[in-house]
Amino acid sequence: MLKITPYLGVIVLIVSIGGLWYPVLGYFMLLVFAAIFLTSPFKGRWFCGNLCPRGSFVDFWVSKVSRKNKIPATLRSLWIRIPILFLLMGFMGYRIASTIGGLNTFEKIGMIFVTMCLVTTAIATLLGSYLSPRTWCSFCPMGTAQRLLGGKKYPLKLEKEKCINCKKCEKICPMQLKIRQDDAKPDCIKCGRCVDVCPKDALKF
Repeated sequence: MLKITPYLGVIVLIVSIGGLWYPVLGYFMLLVFAAIFLTSPFKGRWFCGNLCPRGSFVDFWVSKVSRKNKIPATLRSLWIRIPILFLLMGFMGYRIASTIGGLNTFEKIGMIFVTMCLVTTAIATLLGSYLSPRTWCSFCPMGTAQRLLGGKKYPLKLEKEKCINCKKCEKICPMQLKIRQDDAKPDCIKCGRCVDVCPKDALKF
C-alpha cells in the first residue's frame, strides 16, 4: 500500500461530520468517483486498497474494535452486489435530479453526498465492528463497479513452486480471499500485504 494510506481515514470524518455544517465538503465524493473510474480499468480495485478513505478508516480505526469474524459469502455474491449498486446510485441520482433548480442547489447537492457518505460509513463501521473490518468492502457499490470495470487487471500472481503453504498471506488478507487458489481474484484490493508477509517471495503483482 502507499505510505499515505493509513492516514486517509480522517477524510471520512471530515466529510461525514464536517459536511453537516459545510455541505460543500460533500463534493470531495466526486473526486473519489473520478479516481475510481480512472484507475479501475487498469488496476481493478487498486483504489480500494491504497487510496480509499473509508478503506483506510476500517483498516486502521475500526479494526481496533472489530471481532474479526468471517465475512458472509452471501455478501460477495454479484446477485446481491449489483442490485445494491444500481439502487444506491439510482437513489442518489434521483435525489440530485429532484434538487436541481431550487434555491441553494449547490449546497443541497453537497449535502446529498455528505448524507450518503455518513450513512454508508455508519454501516461500514457497524459491520466492521461486529464482523470483519472490510465487510462493507465485500459489497461496496464502488468496489463492485471497480470489479466490473477491471477485475482481471493487475492480477496477483503466485509462484507455486516457491509456496510453502504457511497461509500467512490468507491470514493477513483484509478481504479474506483464498490467495493460494488458482482462480482469478477480482476483489483483490492490491494492498500488497500478502506480498510483504510472504516468507518466500512467492507472490507479486
